[in-house]
Amino acid sequence: MKKFSNRYMILYSLALVAVASIVLSVTAVALKPRQEKNKVAEQQQMVLKSIGVEASRSEAGELYGKYIAERAVGSGQQAANGNSYYTYNIDGREGIILPLHGTGLWGPIWGYIALDEERYIIGAVFDHKGETPGLGGEIASAKFAEQFIGKRVVDDKGSVKPIKLKKNTDKKSLYEVDAISGGTMTSNGVSEMLEKDLNSFEEIIKTKKI
Repeated sequence: MKKFSNRYMILYSLALVAVASIVLSVTAVALKPRQEKNKVAEQQQMVLKSIGVEASRSEAGELYGKYIAERAVGSGQQAANGNSYYTYNIDGREGIILPLHGTGLWGPIWGYIALDEERYIIGAVFDHKGETPGLGGEIASAKFAEQFIGKRVVDDKGSVKPIKLKKNTDKKSLYEVDAISGGTMTSNGVSEMLEKDLNSFEEIIKTKKI
């Protein structure tokens, strides 16, 4: 049996590592456009879902273009989570869709809420990166999001009034929804996200013209 020197084995191992690195790098570069396309499609799906439109990944682009328009936030109205929001026009209904970004117990949480012209919520959708399944992870469920429908983000004077997640809610309140059982930290994160981002979009929310 042929014996190889230590030097040969080290060089051989280094060569394998180098080849593997090149292959992985080429693969990553080749897949990046597809990954970016999928990321855009997933975002479009979420935005559409906030207005009640369910779309497959392949349908998302067309339906998004049909119902949604992206708007830039003007200077002096810079949102904490970015510089854009969305408007929708579907079946004679018009309004705005606001992106939300925050932090849960284990990482990022995000979502979109759709508002009508009187700033009542007509739909909402949330997601997360690593919240606990069955607990904080419930923010991604339809049951959780449906609580927000019919709530309002402004008071009678038109000032922004963020919705709070609470354990013992007043069911008649336009500004409270049920917190997640066993998901206190995630619930707090959602409340903080709503307060931060709704206030950052205050001028957009108070502007009635779409």
